[in-house]
Amino acid sequence: MSEHVREFTLGSFNLFNLALPQRQYYPKRSYSEESYQKKLQWIGEQLDFMKADIVGFQEVFHHYALKDALQKSNYLQGAYQVVCAERRTTPSVGLASRFPIIGYEEIEDYPLQLDIEGLEIPLHTFKRPVLKAKVQVNPDLVLTVFVVHMKSKRPDIQEGEDPKDPIHRSLGKARSLIRRTAEALAIRKLLVDELRNDADPVVLLGDINDTGQAVTSEIVTGEQPLRFFPRDVKRKLWDILLYQVRDIQARKSMYASYYTHIHNGHHEVLDHIMVSQEMVFDNPKGIGGISYAKVLNDHLVDETLGEEKIPEWKSDHGQIIAKVELHKQKKGDE
Repeated sequence: MSEHVREFTLGSFNLFNLALPQRQYYPKRSYSEESYQKKLQWIGEQLDFMKADIVGFQEVFHHYALKDALQKSNYLQGAYQVVCAERRTTPSVGLASRFPIIGYEEIEDYPLQLDIEGLEIPLHTFKRPVLKAKVQVNPDLVLTVFVVHMKSKRPDIQEGEDPKDPIHRSLGKARSLIRRTAEALAIRKLLVDELRNDADPVVLLGDINDTGQAVTSEIVTGEQPLRFFPRDVKRKLWDILLYQVRDIQARKSMYASYYTHIHNGHHEVLDHIMVSQEMVFDNPKGIGGISYAKVLNDHLVDETLGEEKIPEWKSDHGQIIAKVELHKQKKGDE
């Protein structure tokens, strides 16, 4: 791409069990060749609607399946791509970029241990490792991109428990919440380490499996400083915050259709793009800002209203995109 990039688009895409055909990805679940080809075609079409230059993916079971899907997209054909290591029963996250990916790492271990007095939580690793990558947008701009997929709200039912028993289901939901909280805290530590005194802007792309106002989401982003805090204290806190593009868009327009998932009749935003202060127009020292955000969710179905269901070759999540406009260089800097 041109060295003189003036804008680019970020995207997040939960692929919903992208796996090679005739390969079991969950017990008794696999794609026929026909379903696989339909899924690849649909993903390629969605990517061409998105026209995102940097896309974080969730639920990738096989590297070659993502490679096949990208070949179906005119916009992302030939894109740089990386995927976390394959696991037998758990999907991974991945990244595709039209800009060079100049480095990446897969983070499996928590950078700190969640330790609550009187409560032992034996969690030390991400169930789905985090992908951290460096993307060279132009000669003067490198982005640090995190791709994440946090634990869902689905009850974590243990052996010997009845999934239909209300108490066992409540226990399962509590386990899932504890894991998601631990992952949020671990991701926050990774982000703060990267954000603090770092010149590279930071982007997080992923399925947080919670709404933007949930406690786990706020752990990831950090909290805005209270208005009565001294200016120097605020400045230090602003330096380590992330901003949700949904909130930036909401300040500009009424956006009632902004949801990425429908479960049991509830329209929710579980997928997020978050950016550091360098990509917020309110920051006078930033590189630019978010000018536009949108969700592609026309394919989602509220199954409580009828018999219609989402085909297995589509995703049960909407795709989210956000356009970043960079400030024009001054004549003397070009």
